Amino acid sequence: MENFDDLIKIKTNNTRPARGRILISEPFLYDYYFHRSVILLAEHNKEGSFGVIINKPLAMGFGEVVKDFPDFNATVYLGGPVSADSLFFIHTLGVEIDGSMEIMEGLYWGGDLEQIKSYITIGRFNNDNIRFFIGYSGWSPNQLDSELQRNSWAVSALDADQIMKADPAGIWKSSLIDLGAEYSKWTNYPSDPGLN
Repeated sequence: MENFDDLIKIKTNNTRPARGRILISEPFLYDYYFHRSVILLAEHNKEGSFGVIINKPLAMGFGEVVKDFPDFNATVYLGGPVSADSLFFIHTLGVEIDGSMEIMEGLYWGGDLEQIKSYITIGRFNNDNIRFFIGYSGWSPNQLDSELQRNSWAVSALDADQIMKADPAGIWKSSLIDLGAEYSKWTNYPSDPGLN
């Protein structure tokens, strides 16, 4: 097992944050929301950044969390600490949904909520083409860049299919391994250092 000092001496990766990229938290970030999280960035610009945590499913059912919606057998994810009483979603139906914003090829953010409800009612949406989130993760201007300099996050990329079909329990580790040997060291650190 690597010691703590060796694990934190990882140089910043050269991939820059951008819309459609993912942020992978370092293993020592013990924040309730961000511990071992993977965040899909929906936007990153000079005004700031925002996205949703894609690997924190809630234990409650869709109908328990989301009110005034058609019955839908879907997982709801904890998107982040901002606007924790609001619903956000990503999907693969693109311009079929009015007001959608393309995050990356084949993956879209938001859109007309009434149209989403209608598509759920007629069976156009399922767990493979839409994901719902309560809250989102946000950074003020330059805040994310500062956190990247401190190695709080590694930046990487997944395609739309990988994001929509990712195993929430394994995506943090597999994304780090994909970055190479230096980052795969992060996966060796115990989730609870008290158990070491």
